[in-house]
Amino acid sequence: MTSAPMSGRKAQAARNDELILQAARAVFTADPGAPIAAVAEKAGVGISALYRRYPSKEALLQKLCGDGLKLYIEVTERALAEEGDPWEAFAGYLRGIVDADTNSLTIRLAGTFQPTEELGRDAMRAGALATEIHRRTVEAGVLRPDLTTADIALLLEQIASIRVGDERRISELRHRYLALMMDALRLPPARRELPGPAATDEELSSRWWTGS
Repeated sequence: MTSAPMSGRKAQAARNDELILQAARAVFTADPGAPIAAVAEKAGVGISALYRRYPSKEALLQKLCGDGLKLYIEVTERALAEEGDPWEAFAGYLRGIVDADTNSLTIRLAGTFQPTEELGRDAMRAGALATEIHRRTVEAGVLRPDLTTADIALLLEQIASIRVGDERRISELRHRYLALMMDALRLPPARRELPGPAATDEELSSRWWTGS
């Protein structure tokens, strides 16, 4: 069975909500202290339309962080369901986290709002899943045993901090350095060709210019 199509007003509200969330991700991951009006402006919606959906900046930040936690849980559960090569399952988990950019939706926003009980439950679930995939991969003998879940979390934060170029280039560079990181984590040590070209001096220096 297929659901009935939404009415024009409901469809517009759904489109506005997606525009608001996309804009909020971009605005607040770049600057968590930005005003909520910046989100409305980037989304191209009126401030009243935004407030009808999210009554405060805190509510919007809670939604973004909640989405990030749910993405993390989904990626990790999918990796834990893999029954094949334990390293490939772990590598898929790391790649999935980088692709989902969950760190930008969680750690980047940490301390900017009051967590809800639901966020607390999801955070505990995410932590338990991270511990489980770490334990399973270490016991399989393919992950350095001196590496902790906190180590992995901080390494992923470092990967998420790479912001050079447009979205395609950012993704390319993040996966390049993720591959380098994974070679250092794996047992026995691996060495393979890194994906994508390295960042250029021009790309790095361009971050200092506004283009004006």
